[in-house]
Amino acid sequence: MINGHYKDFGYVFYCTALEKQARRWALTKRGESVVNIYRYTQADSLNICTFNQMTEEWLQLAVNCRRGIEHPYDIVEGPLADEQIWDYVEDFVDGAVSRAAFWELVKFKYPTHQIVFCTEPALQTLRFEGSIKLRKIGISPMRIFKVMTCFLSAI
Repeated sequence: MINGHYKDFGYVFYCTALEKQARRWALTKRGESVVNIYRYTQADSLNICTFNQMTEEWLQLAVNCRRGIEHPYDIVEGPLADEQIWDYVEDFVDGAVSRAAFWELVKFKYPTHQIVFCTEPALQTLRFEGSIKLRKIGISPMRIFKVMTCFLSAI
């Protein structure tokens, strides 16, 4: 996959094991949204980077990816840096907040999770299982947007 849209872990296929989070991602789009469900089977041959929590290494990888610096991983899994968190990252990088203040600011009030599939071999570990259509009240059901969001049924 070609890097070009700079998010936490690059221009890749983003998924989550948290159904509630997948629904939130999908509902940020206008109209009817779709959450795709995939089954993930881990492959030991892939280069997988896992962060169980935000760490200095997680921060550096997220900063590098947001700046367009590619990483060597097939799959990256860990916490999510939403736009508010990214604002704190920018403030940290610019020197507007200290490292200690950054870590205090990024504490989440709810759990987050993302697993990103960065290469063709990584995508081969996914099997499509179905979709859930979501609808916002008051929006025409004729407008359907497929989003790059999925809910992993098992990992």
